Amino acid sequence: MEDFAVDALELTEHVGWDTFAVVGISFGGMVAQELALRAPERVTKLVLAITSAGGSLGSSYPLHELYALEPEERLDLLVSLLDTRTAAEPELREALRGFLAAGHGLHPATVPAGLARQLEARRRHDTAARIAQLRMPCLVAAGRYDGIAPPERSVALAAAMPAARLAILDGGHGVLLQDPAAWPMIAAFLAG
Repeated sequence: MEDFAVDALELTEHVGWDTFAVVGISFGGMVAQELALRAPERVTKLVLAITSAGGSLGSSYPLHELYALEPEERLDLLVSLLDTRTAAEPELREALRGFLAAGHGLHPATVPAGLARQLEARRRHDTAARIAQLRMPCLVAAGRYDGIAPPERSVALAAAMPAARLAILDGGHGVLLQDPAAWPMIAAFLAG
């Protein structure tokens, strides 16, 4: 995870950003935590959406374990994790299943090398003991029906940060697309 954060910081230096806001979503939220911990004086505001701190604050679902499953079983489990309402809402389940089966990169038959490295970084992610060091304003956003980064992980993450505000939104792991209030809320936080 540290390598991803260093790469992102090097990019900010290349484009000449001395200070900046960071929006990290899911895996990107894990990278954003490491980035902000490495350069807290440069991060003016931080948005951590549908993510977790790992360690004692709780990890997101171990996605690396999905690839030990048969493809159909993996697809069914992934659908149920993306939005926990799928058990009771067959239309939502079929829509998500169709989206994943259509090959949008979230359900490859085999694990490409890049994805394997990302899954390994995600598996080892743990900022729990350091996250309280982040004192910049932070918005932690969670999806009420997210089985990948369950909302209780966001509650713990926000509680551990001195200047964090928590928002539980109406949706699953795709909450930023599912809840029409999500992006306006993030934009208002960044502009405020």
